[in-house]
Amino acid sequence: MGTTMTLRFLGKESTPTNSPTLYATDAESYVIQGWIVTDADVLARLTVSEHETLIEVPPGLLNYLAADGLEGQASNVVPPIVAVNDKGNYIMQGKRVTDAGVLGQMNIPDHETCIHVSRSAVAVLIGG
Repeated sequence: MGTTMTLRFLGKESTPTNSPTLYATDAESYVIQGWIVTDADVLARLTVSEHETLIEVPPGLLNYLAADGLEGQASNVVPPIVAVNDKGNYIMQGKRVTDAGVLGQMNIPDHETCIHVSRSAVAVLIGG
């Protein structure tokens, strides 16, 4: 499968029990850690392939894209953002991260998971 991507920490929206985190990779992409989506209504509305998953993140997490040169607010609700829930959090869809080398660079609680999305797809969110 090749070499493991290297992650570079950009920022996190953290409380003692939650840790949505944003990482840049050395492969022109991002790994985004967020809460596992369990809302039945959201899950029923969205189609997710077997290689993908959904995460929930607070909108403020995307402000850390500035640390990677993507300045601006997320203003476009387009994939990888596939919904906004009633708490105002983003539901994001992307490729499920399964590489042990990548996962080993992160601290992921049981109620969280992470997705891998291209830099170009994320840039569209902020009109970049």
